[in-house]
Amino acid sequence: MAAVPVVNFSDGKSMPVFGLGTWKSPKGEVAEAVKAAIDCGYRHIDCAWVYGNEEEVGQAINAKIDDGTVKREDLFITSKLWNTFHRPDLVEPAMKESLERLGLSYVDLYLIHWPVALKEDTGEAFPQDAERKLLLSDVDYLDTWKEMESLVEKGLTRSIGVSNFNSEQIQRLLQMEGLKYAPVTNQIETSPYMANDKLISFCRGKGLVVTAYSPLGSADNPQFKSDPSFRRLFDEPSLEAVAKKYGKSIAQVVLRWGIQRNTVVIPKSVTPSRIQENFQIFDFELTQEDMDVISALNRNFRACVFHRISLSKYFPFHAEF
Repeated sequence: MAAVPVVNFSDGKSMPVFGLGTWKSPKGEVAEAVKAAIDCGYRHIDCAWVYGNEEEVGQAINAKIDDGTVKREDLFITSKLWNTFHRPDLVEPAMKESLERLGLSYVDLYLIHWPVALKEDTGEAFPQDAERKLLLSDVDYLDTWKEMESLVEKGLTRSIGVSNFNSEQIQRLLQMEGLKYAPVTNQIETSPYMANDKLISFCRGKGLVVTAYSPLGSADNPQFKSDPSFRRLFDEPSLEAVAKKYGKSIAQVVLRWGIQRNTVVIPKSVTPSRIQENFQIFDFELTQEDMDVISALNRNFRACVFHRISLSKYFPFHAEF
């Protein structure tokens, strides 16, 4: 079985350029999905506390270690700090809770999931008032980052990074007084409908690897049903033509496009046949012409907007990129 190529981080570590996403993977299905992925060659699993399925993901990972399919060091596991744990005294306990759920002594990468903090100590992942408005916290992500650095020093994570940060927020973080560890990656929404070229270019120029979540365009987004002019990526004629040319599926050519743009792609699926199909993208290469055809689909459509945190001064999508 061919090994997945890796990308090198600024801290000297590396990450496989392809992995399994677990956002929206239901309990009762995600364990089998993770096992199927590891069996067919995936070595990178992307998790988060807020997904609510880390325990089951961890059971699958440990089952594959126990049966000898992989060793722990063969795997690259990511988790993320949720918004209600940004306050410095909550960062390490939150990380340890994820480790306990996953049944691991360390993760390879730990990310600040969003730059926005939510009200702490409510026991809710999405604390809200009587009118269902989310309750924000004013914790500065720079204070959170200092605690993230201590997680590396304590061996709880190998690397640290961010997710959903805009260029101004990354720049502010890089200029932080006393910075010990620069973020190694920014995990952002990137697909042919959301090319995010300016932010990708910015991150690359600052030494951050870009990880693309929702790389297949979030086909379950409600807008595809509510707006008749809006096609899912899987219904795009130009993608059908490219896929036919290579004898591949639309998903495969879109994921290959992501890889050839030098982003790390983490498609989510709980269907074993799709998990295997998504993995089969290392035996062909798109021409520049076909890359351009796919890039031409960009419409700056952001499927994951998280409007409910838009009143925070740290909301990332007010900036141009």
